[in-house]
Amino acid sequence: MIDADRSLQPSTLCIHAGTHLDAATGGACSPIYPSTAFAFPNASHTPVYPRFFNTPNQQVINRKLAALEQGEDALVFGSGMAAISTLLFAFLKPGDHAVFQADLYGGTQQLVTRELVRFGIEISFGRTVAEFAAARRENTRLIYVESPSNPLLQCVDLAAVAALGREHHALTVIDNTFATPINQNPLPLGFDVVVHSATKYLNGHSDVNAGVVVAAGQIIRRLTDCALKHGGMLDAHSCYQLERGLKTLAVRMRQHNANAEQLARFLQQHAAVARVNYPGLPGHPDHAIAKRQMRGFSGMLSFELRDPAQLDAFLTRLRLIMPALSLGGVESLVCIPSRTSHRLMTPAERLQAGISDGLVRLSVGIEDVNDLIADVAQALGAV
Repeated sequence: MIDADRSLQPSTLCIHAGTHLDAATGGACSPIYPSTAFAFPNASHTPVYPRFFNTPNQQVINRKLAALEQGEDALVFGSGMAAISTLLFAFLKPGDHAVFQADLYGGTQQLVTRELVRFGIEISFGRTVAEFAAARRENTRLIYVESPSNPLLQCVDLAAVAALGREHHALTVIDNTFATPINQNPLPLGFDVVVHSATKYLNGHSDVNAGVVVAAGQIIRRLTDCALKHGGMLDAHSCYQLERGLKTLAVRMRQHNANAEQLARFLQQHAAVARVNYPGLPGHPDHAIAKRQMRGFSGMLSFELRDPAQLDAFLTRLRLIMPALSLGGVESLVCIPSRTSHRLMTPAERLQAGISDGLVRLSVGIEDVNDLIADVAQALGAV
């Protein structure tokens, strides 16, 4: 079975894993099953319903992502936040404690600090494996990280975090959105759960909102039981679009990786830029960790302007790169985290997380890299 054949390379799995071949027509693409009513009783003796996360189009995504992340099973959701929130509420209860990485995506940080605590779940934050270990308590049930993180591109030692979780019987979870399964596979390194905002690189065309969780079968079964009550499923048409995007994930990521590295090196030398955050740069503080556990360094980077007052001038002068929310599409997008992804945090929370007013996050697309460098150069010329 292609889905379980670990001898196949990611590029091959992107195209072939999980495909629902139509016996009636022999079509190469999975058909779209838009029904919300499926016959029952049926041959499988299992009720099929979109909110049960078990329609044919949903199962295609589950099988493909499980194969790419080298996991046993997966569950696709209607957004990355639906995936993350359902996972946390499935495995945490009042009185439990969880440790989170300090530099999280703003939406996740809001969920943790505003919602989890409201339900009596205790939380702590850390930036390193040592800090995670120091934050651990007897009632710690979960450790959650992003690597590389959004938007500072910090990396943590995944094997060490996984070992810490095993030692203390805590579920280890990683948001692998920035890396993608093409650049990094945390499950073979010992992690229990991988989550993605599939809206980003997995789909890759800025036209679908989705999320996914990949883990062992018993974890996905427990998650599914919670998920069907929360109702965060993905519809058939969006599943079809996500499957189509996944088929080109490997080839897209190769170009994202190459473009971002060249752009990061250019920015590093520019007089208007104070600092560049990209784990592929030898000077990045986590470069050695990233090099050890990643096959590529992704298409995300961030940088600090020396003069934050010049941000608007920089954004206004961009011609190819679009100031916009989101990331991971074929087109290059730029945003200011303090105004977008982390805008709901207080100034003190942003300062603690390292999100300055002069920080620029750049999702490097797959355009010609020389055109991108020229666009950034002329925009920085106004700074």
